Amino acid sequence: MFPATWHRPGIAGGLLPALSGWVGGTALQLTQPALWPWWGYGGVLALGCTVLLGVARVLRSGPRWAHHACLLLAVVALAFGCVGLRAVGFLAHTLSPALEGRELLITGVVATMPQRGANGLRFQLHVESARGHADAVPVRVPPRVQLGWYGAHGSGGGDAAALAGRLPPVWAGERWRMVVRLKAPHGNSNPHGFDYELWLWEHGVQATGYVRDTTAARAPQRLAQTGRHPVEWLRQRVRQRIDLQLAEAPQAGWITALVTGDQNAIDRADWDVFRATGVSHLMSISGLHVTMFAWLAATLTAALWRASPRLCLLCPAAHAGWIGGPALALAYAVFSGWGVPAQRTVVMLAVVCLLRLSSRSWPWPMAWLLAGVTVLSIDPWALLQAGFWLSFVAVGVLFAAGDRANGQPVPARQRLRAMLREQWIITLALTPLVLLLFGQVSLVGFVANLFAIPWVTLLVTPLAMLGTVFAPAWELAALAVAVLARVLAWMAGLPFATVSVASAPFAVAATAVLGGVLVAMRLPAALRLAGAALVLPVLLWQAPRPDPGRFDLLAVDVGQGNAVLVRTARHALLYDAGPRYSRDSDAGHRVLVPLLRALGVAPDLLVLSHSDSDHVGGAASVLEMVPGMSLTGSMAPDHALWALRPVRHCAAGQRWHWDGVEFLVLHPRQADYDRGGKPNTVSCVLRIRSAATRHEPIATALLAGDIESAQEQQLVTDRVDLRADLLLVPHHGSKTSSSAVFLDAVRPRVALVQSGYRNRFGHPAPEPMARYQERGIAVFNSPHCGAMAWRSEAPAVVSCHRLAHPRYWQHRGDGQSRF
Repeated sequence: MFPATWHRPGIAGGLLPALSGWVGGTALQLTQPALWPWWGYGGVLALGCTVLLGVARVLRSGPRWAHHACLLLAVVALAFGCVGLRAVGFLAHTLSPALEGRELLITGVVATMPQRGANGLRFQLHVESARGHADAVPVRVPPRVQLGWYGAHGSGGGDAAALAGRLPPVWAGERWRMVVRLKAPHGNSNPHGFDYELWLWEHGVQATGYVRDTTAARAPQRLAQTGRHPVEWLRQRVRQRIDLQLAEAPQAGWITALVTGDQNAIDRADWDVFRATGVSHLMSISGLHVTMFAWLAATLTAALWRASPRLCLLCPAAHAGWIGGPALALAYAVFSGWGVPAQRTVVMLAVVCLLRLSSRSWPWPMAWLLAGVTVLSIDPWALLQAGFWLSFVAVGVLFAAGDRANGQPVPARQRLRAMLREQWIITLALTPLVLLLFGQVSLVGFVANLFAIPWVTLLVTPLAMLGTVFAPAWELAALAVAVLARVLAWMAGLPFATVSVASAPFAVAATAVLGGVLVAMRLPAALRLAGAALVLPVLLWQAPRPDPGRFDLLAVDVGQGNAVLVRTARHALLYDAGPRYSRDSDAGHRVLVPLLRALGVAPDLLVLSHSDSDHVGGAASVLEMVPGMSLTGSMAPDHALWALRPVRHCAAGQRWHWDGVEFLVLHPRQADYDRGGKPNTVSCVLRIRSAATRHEPIATALLAGDIESAQEQQLVTDRVDLRADLLLVPHHGSKTSSSAVFLDAVRPRVALVQSGYRNRFGHPAPEPMARYQERGIAVFNSPHCGAMAWRSEAPAVVSCHRLAHPRYWQHRGDGQSRF
């Protein structure tokens, strides 16, 4: 129960600037491109404390606006200093660059339930000791690292059964000694892309790597079961029992995900269905899932409580619901992995319910803001996560709309109407936010959730949880899941199931979110209609395109592989589709499809330079996104992509014009196909030229695929016009390409290298890079730059996404060393 003094006008009025100041100070610190020294944040923190004391002692008798302004500034300084000091302390444990790529012998305890993939296991390890494997010299590594274990010789592939035979069982809480190679956390950096480095930062991981087990001398050793991380061990045990009980059930992964939170157990195709129908939150232990679970748990607790007059005399049923809902949500979140989104939501729910249990009347906006500030005090970096905003808005909508009976029993029909209304409200309120965060929203989501929420929450989840004590219940849960899967698959197959829009500027998107909230609130019809009007700009937004005669180019950061998006005024071309990362993950699905949706681009043509997997790995996902897209490349007729779309062989001399921009294929010739050889020899080389104008000279880009020195020499000998302002460096900068004669013929101003950070091939190699440097050619590489943007009207300028949007948690390696 809160003190009555909190509700005096001066103190109650001061709470709003204090809460706003904490949010503002946190947000201000998260925009920093680099961290200050610790004493800088300490000074800001001391300044905030000084101002706060002044507010309490000196300004008490002054004007209220001055009191509130000083309080706001003081709390901004406090939050900025506190978050900055936490970041400096965390950054002090980062991996030394000198240890990247070295073989280290580490001893540690498995801290999480290992996640299974088609290529191996992934788990986090609490490191207890580390030393060099060759010299046995102790070294300091981060306390928490994320490791992949891919079996003998680092091999991947195969199904789960093959994986089980290839690797020894690894259990949470076990102490292992193993040889590993580590590197700094480094993810792809693209416009509108997922910030993997922020995700690792928020999860406390400061190095990633893989287990080296290629010889008996380096084989990992299981030392003991420590008994630490018992919840993780229990989750893993339950997952094993589900696997045994439902070995033949197609949707066994759904049960595993609902009970243990292991989202990797669900196939990627099923996730696509969930996104298309707007029910992803039900199959992942997300903030929205935990919120819905808590809300229904509170409703059920209150209903059961009302059945006992004696219990109602001890505690009102509404209060019992406010206690039972978060308590059950906490138990569920802990058992299902206690992920960061679940942690944030449980804290937020607990704060809201504690405020409701107080005997004071708290204004709803104040209680809502206090819940958010509490979460940010524990996890400041949540402010940049989509899950925080979805759960924050969901908590506000559900609690603001719910429980209007003041603890009195309501008829079943009225409760049903209330549930339908609240589902409709949360759909309306979250739709603009989902569009802002993901660029796609399900049009069938409301109907799908009306069926899926009660089906999953009241039937599937209880049966799945009951299976932990009575295994046959999992069979019934699997049957219920099979019914749900059929319904969702049918809905996802509807032609109007989803709508995608280009990512609008922040101001437009934020206005649309405000409009969605106005539509969802109990307001006069005129205001709700005005809210609907505010949503329209984000639905009609069109991303800027080049003027006729011009083109722009974006070399997407996909790791070790090529993917280049070329846009003219009304057309678009994608040159290569990036690599396949594993059997269940590729650059098309993870990077290119979200990027194309965010830009509002549906390419007219996909050019696949050749058949190597780092160029065609993501092609199937991109082709699925754009059914009408044409495909050209140098793949043989027996390649799997021929079954998805007719392939036109690229051949020298093919030419077309889009909006005044010329596209010309320079290589290969038909004789090159007849000659055979490795795929690199028939890489499609594409030259793109802008139109000449009175004010701008012609600008040219040359995309060279993986041609090597022999093909470069052939192009020069054939007297092909190779001059270009921009060159996509052949074969990622390998030793076998970028010959001197070729560079002298192209004479580029800038050159782009698409390669993976510390890739095993050593791309780009020092020898060809020296040739670029000798000729004064500016070279940009994706590990250092992220996505690289270039425009024909400014042919000497390359914009690096990683450098244009720096944040202190992002890696700043040079991208040149090997891994």
